[in-house]
Amino acid sequence: MSLNQKSEHCKLEEDVQAPKEAQSLEGVQAPVAEEEEATAAAAAAATSAPSSSSLTPVIPGPPEEVPAAEALQPLQGPQRACLSPTATTATPSSQSDENPRSQEEEGPSTSQAPLDPEVLNMRVAKLMEYLSVKYTTKEPVTKAEMLMNVIREDKDHFPVIFKKVCECMEVVLGIEVKEVDPASHTYAIVRALDLTYDGMLSDDQGFPKTGFLILLLGMIFMEGNCVPEEKLWDMLSMMRVYPGQEDLVYGEPRKLATQELVKEQYLEYRQVPNSDPPSYEFLWGPRAYAETSKMKILKFFARVSGTDLTSLPSWFEEALRDEEERAQASAASGDDTPAVASASSSTTSSSPPSPE
Repeated sequence: MSLNQKSEHCKLEEDVQAPKEAQSLEGVQAPVAEEEEATAAAAAAATSAPSSSSLTPVIPGPPEEVPAAEALQPLQGPQRACLSPTATTATPSSQSDENPRSQEEEGPSTSQAPLDPEVLNMRVAKLMEYLSVKYTTKEPVTKAEMLMNVIREDKDHFPVIFKKVCECMEVVLGIEVKEVDPASHTYAIVRALDLTYDGMLSDDQGFPKTGFLILLLGMIFMEGNCVPEEKLWDMLSMMRVYPGQEDLVYGEPRKLATQELVKEQYLEYRQVPNSDPPSYEFLWGPRAYAETSKMKILKFFARVSGTDLTSLPSWFEEALRDEEERAQASAASGDDTPAVASASSSTTSSSPPSPE
């Protein structure tokens, strides 16, 4: 399915989404038309990348008083708007030595006029389309290739364009662009947080669903390791993602959350004991505990929101306890076999240990 049909939801402006009738045309459009549609759609997806101004800390007080919905605010609602051409300076938390994109984020010189926002979005769209193909084919990409094949007309603006593309792909799709060879500026496009799931049915169908999974895992952790279904949909509605309503990136969200991710053992979906009428809640599943950790999830949200971990003491302390228990269990077992257990064993204690 083309990017055009899968990314229009990311527009959080007041314009109307592209007609769904376009979906019926897939497979019969001319190659040129398909390319144009995919590029336009990638531009729509690009508008979901949070701006630098929206990635400032949003937690005003002690985290125990702050709901997950507020902590996740930088990824939701109107704040998921286009990165403005002038708001490209990375926050301190994103400028560590571990950031492979730091050398690309310096931006154009101050004497150079910034790109028009519409032009910027189109350049971002083309690069997103290009990198998405590289992701599905599992091919690395170099800066030289991106400049030659995608951004020849605006090479001086490459740092701005590249930074926005990386932010959008990471936050919305759960896909990271990692530098693997600094000398040649070669990058690999991989799933974030070492997760092994992307929800794509084939190499050329749909968008990765890893970003949706990361978002749900973060919500569950920040809500005390267990979130009522009704509350989860309330938080997702801030992103205009609604149960029972087809989403152009995530498909049908309720089916994805309650069936697909449960089947894949990333989530546990269970009835609340003694609830009448029956109500349900979400917890981490065993595969989530095996592949990631509370600390990785917390660091992900802190980084994309520009928030220092020390400003999240309650969640940070729990994540530290989780890391310690994982290390102890790994040492006790004497091997690297993950110690995986169901999240349902406790909704308040740390997760079952598993080696990194």
